[in-house]
Amino acid sequence: MAGCAARRALAVGSRWWSRSLSAARGSRPLCAAGGAGTFPPVVVTTTTRRHLSSRNRAEGKVLETVGVFEVPKQNGKYETGQLFLHSVFGYRGVVLFPWQARLYDRDVASAAPEKAENPAGHGSKEVKGKTHTYYQVLIDARDCPHISQRSQTEAVTFLANHDDSRALYAIPGLDYVSHEDILPYTSTDQVPIQHELFERFLLYDQTKAPPFVARETLRAWQEKNHPWLELSDVHRETTENIRVTVIPFYMGMREAQNSHVYWWRYCIRLENLDSDVVQLRERHWRIFSLSGTLETVRGRGVVGREPVLSKEQPAFQYSSHVSLQASSGHMWGTFRFERPDGSHFDVRIPPFSLESNKDEKTPPSGLHW
Repeated sequence: MAGCAARRALAVGSRWWSRSLSAARGSRPLCAAGGAGTFPPVVVTTTTRRHLSSRNRAEGKVLETVGVFEVPKQNGKYETGQLFLHSVFGYRGVVLFPWQARLYDRDVASAAPEKAENPAGHGSKEVKGKTHTYYQVLIDARDCPHISQRSQTEAVTFLANHDDSRALYAIPGLDYVSHEDILPYTSTDQVPIQHELFERFLLYDQTKAPPFVARETLRAWQEKNHPWLELSDVHRETTENIRVTVIPFYMGMREAQNSHVYWWRYCIRLENLDSDVVQLRERHWRIFSLSGTLETVRGRGVVGREPVLSKEQPAFQYSSHVSLQASSGHMWGTFRFERPDGSHFDVRIPPFSLESNKDEKTPPSGLHW
């Protein structure tokens, strides 16, 4: 956002985001971070016209003012209670707390030659992880219906606390967001985010900046569920301008039929960095377990969908789960995409480890204190 005014009033459509920037007399449009197509544009007016934004109409949509943009942080991290727009998926959210992850980016891997095939059956590069900040956030429930075709809004799942090893429960509207995806803003509304956990986790304090501070319930929930919430590794690789980001999470161990079953969830984001339209058609996974087994999984699409990635909607995000009868393993594979002319190409899924928490003592806990 270099070269832009530091603060601009922000308005969003009550149904969806408008695609035009304000052409108000004497106003300067807000610079769109990340370039065209990387975040759903909003109607932006100068602060002198903020009171008009809720009555203006753009593309037939009713608009309402939600706050004032701030300059994104190039260094440091955002604090608990920071309001933001997601730069890719466009939803409103609030930061709960930060995580420090190791980002393994195979696009910037060292120039060392490819290693020979390893016992798991895939080549590897020397990839050094670098520390990167991610955030646990709450998504505004009003925006969930509008992003459901591009991002699963029930992003965080847990193992149930009973003996059924396959039982899962989800907490809707929780997400993990990279630092560069945060477009911060401020609001005078004491409850700016509609989510059932907002007021249980955060308390309004006008003397603070941001004016939302963590309640004891948020701190207790974070501490109790730390092993199941924390992301430690993020893996990223780009093939033919399609970037795949994978974040694995350990979920815990259950006993089933006199054996131990270890569960992980993994979140995958697909991004089209080009202007050409492509569609995901197939997935091809290989899952290696420390027990020595190698499983191959093929199927149409992902989570029952075959998403189209275009300049207007360049990204798709989903979560899935995997279980092993060993305490560790790893996964890798490819996604097959189709171009408008009917040709296909394969996109690599970066290999990622499935590691259990050796010191686990208690199972994941829900929202009961």
